[in-house]
Amino acid sequence: MLRLEPRREASKAMFYITPLIAVALTLIAGAILFAALGKPSLYGLRLIFIEPLKSERGLAELTVKATPLILIASGLAIGFRGGIWNIGAEGQFAVGALGGSAVALAFYPGGGIWLLPLMCLAGMASGMAWAAIPALLKTKFNANEILVSLMLTYVAILLLGTLIFGPLRDPEGLNFPESRLFQPAATLPLLWEGTRAHVGFLVALFAVAASWVLLQRHVAGFAIQVLGQAPRAASFAGFSANRLVCSAS
Repeated sequence: MLRLEPRREASKAMFYITPLIAVALTLIAGAILFAALGKPSLYGLRLIFIEPLKSERGLAELTVKATPLILIASGLAIGFRGGIWNIGAEGQFAVGALGGSAVALAFYPGGGIWLLPLMCLAGMASGMAWAAIPALLKTKFNANEILVSLMLTYVAILLLGTLIFGPLRDPEGLNFPESRLFQPAATLPLLWEGTRAHVGFLVALFAVAASWVLLQRHVAGFAIQVLGQAPRAASFAGFSANRLVCSAS
């Protein structure tokens, strides 16, 4: 008689194969979806996965789109390792962008070499403050961080719309929902001239490396992983669960 038993340790082969399986299943599901809509599935997949790689502009746009996703994923990976299921990254990203943008617009049209670092600090502080809401509600009232962070995403999007139509709206924008275009001092240097690719992509790659070092080579990362795998063991080891939840969120 067959009986399922849990593994004593994770399979190293499956650790590397699982992402490939996930990608393959995504491609198959996408092809089925295109076919169900009456569209040429292979052509659609080629437009999504192949065409952007065939031109300099396509590659540049990939780095622009990938940069915030990489930064978000690096932060979420730390929380997930600690068993903190924060799914409100979109809202935290929006509020962080609002914080950095508000600094740039506050000094418009001036600025200097200090403006970009100040924008970065304001963006990080704003995103952290928004992420702290579900963390505090979880530690103080045992609120479900999945629901709280998800609902806060909608609040953040509404806040973004309110500010874009209000205090941050471009007074010369003919009532379009947009802010002023940032001054040169408030924009990142470009990686490729003639494209939108900027050095933020390199910063994102550095964030990935820093996250790996934190989780694999630092005691704080070890404490976070212990919390995610065995909360009682983390408590016996003297790690503060509330502190780790707040810092990893």
